[in-house]
Amino acid sequence: MAPLRCCLRLLCALALTLGPAAGEVRRLLALEALGEAEELTEELWGAGLPGDLPELEPECRRLLVAFAEHSAELTDCLGRRARPVRLCQACHRYYHRLLAQYGNIARAVGNSSESHNCAKSILTSDRLQIVVTLSEFFNETWETANCANCLKNSSEGLSDSTVEFLDLFNKSLTCFEHNLQGQTSYLSPNNYTEVCRNCNETYRKLNDLYNNLQRMNRQGGESGHSAHLCIDVEDAMNITRKLWSRTFNCSMPCSDTVPVIAVSSFILFLPVVFYLSSFLHSKQKKRILILPKRIQSNASLVNIQEKYS
Repeated sequence: MAPLRCCLRLLCALALTLGPAAGEVRRLLALEALGEAEELTEELWGAGLPGDLPELEPECRRLLVAFAEHSAELTDCLGRRARPVRLCQACHRYYHRLLAQYGNIARAVGNSSESHNCAKSILTSDRLQIVVTLSEFFNETWETANCANCLKNSSEGLSDSTVEFLDLFNKSLTCFEHNLQGQTSYLSPNNYTEVCRNCNETYRKLNDLYNNLQRMNRQGGESGHSAHLCIDVEDAMNITRKLWSRTFNCSMPCSDTVPVIAVSSFILFLPVVFYLSSFLHSKQKKRILILPKRIQSNASLVNIQEKYS
């Protein structure tokens, strides 16, 4: 190959000196260069050099393909359950499968020797580290959604309180829909009195349960995580409250109405009681002070009369 390269360089120099008249020479040089490239390619393939550089071991390739498949499943689930938000209840199985697969890669499962390290080849062999980046993205999304607060400690399924809340939520939506269908024939679209009256009890139970779940989470509830409620529960309650207050223009009577009225009435009557007691006390005090004064003046008058008689 070395003599051929030297001849090619000489021909190139000669073609440059000849100028435009050497078009045929340049064409011949291109053909010669193409032939040389083909020969070099054949030599490389004959030496057994793989085309996909660097090639993964079969076991490492299997781990990477499995991680890619689980990532695609989780991404599809997150995208489909984005609105209304149902991430935690619909995608928790896909998320934990992805975690398990990433753990298999990180532990280098299937490595037969030090030279075939799947963890190093897949996770840290390049600057981008796409597998690590994907795993961090899914973990951050899951933690931001607080999905752990919807699941049991073992993450095998939804917690009992979450199941109870979602059941009440579905009953509330069913009640709204049923009463809307029953009144549209004879009431104006802005009149939702039937919804407010017939669904008040269901909505009140849902609202009370949501408040209880919030208190439980502040103290560390079933899942053992003291934080916000999971995004599924928060979004469901926000939807219900917007329908109840903005769309239907309903209001829910406060359960503490009687104590509030009693305390307010007591505070309002305090000034009346104060001024009345002050008036009565001052009047009684005047009576007590005036009576001895009159008695004393009469006694002194009698003494003066006896003295001059």
